[in-house]
Amino acid sequence: MTDRYAPQGDNGHGLRHARELEGHLAWLDTFSGAALAVLSTASGIYTYLGVSGLLDDTGAFSFFAAAAYSIAVSVGIFVFWSYLMRLLPAMRTTASKIKLTGAMVLGCGAIIAMSSWLNAAALAGAAAVEQHLAETVQDYQVALEQAHDTAITAQALERDVARVRQSFEDLSAQEADGNLSGLAGRGAVFRVLTQKAAELSALEEQIVQQAPFIEAAFDEGNATLSRMRALTVEQGPVESRSVAFSEEAVRLAGLVAQLRQFSVAPLVERAAADLSESVVLPELDSRTTDGQAAQQQTITSVLEVLQLRAASLSQAAEEVLARPAPPEVIYTPVSAADAVILYARNFMPSWAGAIAIDLLPAVLVLILMVTQSAIRAGRGDLPPEDTLTLAELRAALHAIREVETAVELRTPPRDVVTPTDAPKPSVTE
Repeated sequence: MTDRYAPQGDNGHGLRHARELEGHLAWLDTFSGAALAVLSTASGIYTYLGVSGLLDDTGAFSFFAAAAYSIAVSVGIFVFWSYLMRLLPAMRTTASKIKLTGAMVLGCGAIIAMSSWLNAAALAGAAAVEQHLAETVQDYQVALEQAHDTAITAQALERDVARVRQSFEDLSAQEADGNLSGLAGRGAVFRVLTQKAAELSALEEQIVQQAPFIEAAFDEGNATLSRMRALTVEQGPVESRSVAFSEEAVRLAGLVAQLRQFSVAPLVERAAADLSESVVLPELDSRTTDGQAAQQQTITSVLEVLQLRAASLSQAAEEVLARPAPPEVIYTPVSAADAVILYARNFMPSWAGAIAIDLLPAVLVLILMVTQSAIRAGRGDLPPEDTLTLAELRAALHAIREVETAVELRTPPRDVVTPTDAPKPSVTE
């Protein structure tokens, strides 16, 4: 004979499953609060380290300020997730669940804003600053190499200048033999040619003199880059290394500027313009009219050659000037927190760990939601008397007996006559 009050069929299996889940939740509740407290405390510790890196002062006030902020973060995280772990799984309507889920998303954003990025700064702040130093070294190296390459390319204009100078010297030698104007000797045409050859020779000498300065600046720049690379990877606090790195960066920026000034391309361009425009024409010294006419015709031809040579030099100089200028690199020191944000793509594991330690309870909230939904589904629409466990039934029976006992103690038996109800004896005279 079966008990008519025992749930039958699917309801029976669902009720047993619901009771099993409730037992698991009861056991998990014994340490869930402690686990949440540990997570909140760990987040607070890393938050303290992140805040300490942002504060310039290292005195007692800064210590208490960082400690107060980290404690507030720990308490806020603990209270926030405690609320959600209790309330969100208990919601029965979809609208209530959506509203509380929205509140949870908003709270997660607030936790990331006030804690997670500081946790990431504590986890990877020093490495992010070193990454910033390494990126700056690469930028300075590109600027140094580009400035040196431009200066060396400008030095190659020496060959163009030498070629033009040599052509004028050859023409002056021919004029001395009388092969140009037909008048041998060192006359007007010869003086024009030697004048321009002398100008080009002086320009060539200036270009040659620049070469040692360019190489010296480039060598010093490479030595500075080596010291900067050593500061990037050497042991010790990154803050002190950043100070030394800043000094080297200023020195290297000056060397890059020097290399840019050592470029002789602007000088060659100006010399090419002067080559054809500033010509001191000597007096024609031939004694005959025909000789002077020949000299004038030769000088005109020389001026045309000057214009062609000047155009050739100017074009070569413009090609050098058209090269892209070296990038202007300025080293800007950054804090650990700023560096973590600036190079976030390079420290995704650190960011994931920093966020996970704060938002891991969200997974627990979802687990509780699913479990509570399964419990409610297992219980179904059974009346309360069908869902009582044996322990609950024993407790109910015990409570009923206590109530009955209390009632019996307060109510006297009906067949007992109290002295106040007994008949008074009659008095006989």
